[in-house]
Amino acid sequence: MSEKRDLGLAVKRGFLGRCPNCGKGKLFRKFLKIADECPVCHEALRHHRADDAPAYLVILIVGHIIVPLALLVEKLYQPPHWLAFSIWLPLTLIMALALLQPMKGIVVGWQWAQRMHGFDPNHEDEIELMKDAR
Repeated sequence: MSEKRDLGLAVKRGFLGRCPNCGKGKLFRKFLKIADECPVCHEALRHHRADDAPAYLVILIVGHIIVPLALLVEKLYQPPHWLAFSIWLPLTLIMALALLQPMKGIVVGWQWAQRMHGFDPNHEDEIELMKDAR
């Protein structure tokens, strides 16, 4: 049986863009590209399957912040449409871009901590990959 991995710590490290294993190496090699392995501890990170989950989380979070604020401002101040668009569209874009990488880091950290996909060295796919590499 494999040792248990700390989910909270892995998610925190992912949020900060760090390797979920050691917390020192960079998780990302580009804005949204995960490194194949940690440059410090050499933990394989290529197994992640974040797919669309980070984008859905960002939409959920940003939507729950922007929509109530926009409705409140509209109800209280009734700003002209050009002013509302010039405030809410850039704010939405900035918030979405700011949260996208941390959300992807959280998903990768969660997958690593739960030993999902190939993050479990005893997983059948990983065993097959190791056999093919020989």
